[in-house]
Amino acid sequence: MSENSHDGDSGTGSTPAGDPVCGPDEDPHAWIAPLISSVVTVPLGLAALLYGALSPMECDSCNGEVVERFHDSWMIGWTVLWIGLLIALAVLIASWAVPHQLRYAARRVSLALAAPATVVVTFVAFMALVDWP
Repeated sequence: MSENSHDGDSGTGSTPAGDPVCGPDEDPHAWIAPLISSVVTVPLGLAALLYGALSPMECDSCNGEVVERFHDSWMIGWTVLWIGLLIALAVLIASWAVPHQLRYAARRVSLALAAPATVVVTFVAFMALVDWP
């Protein structure tokens, strides 16, 4: 093996400018925003899902027209809750999937902030849609 086996490396230990793995545009802190978003979004989404699933017990003592109105509105709200939480999950996954380059930092942070905001907006929509007794 020859002494110059690094093919263009001058022996300084630096990576070439065109290296796609560790380029100069690489963001070393790209994982922070998606991680914080995951830590907030996942428990918040699970709590919203749990509350939505247990909310029919609110109308256990209801009867007649009240229970029918509640059930019909709860079914609509439950559907909206599920769709909204799936959208929040997709946004969270997108925040992890954004390339780890500095030029995409704003997009990554925006998606990371949008995920828990989507959960909150979805839960508020669920609460507004249900005709509570």
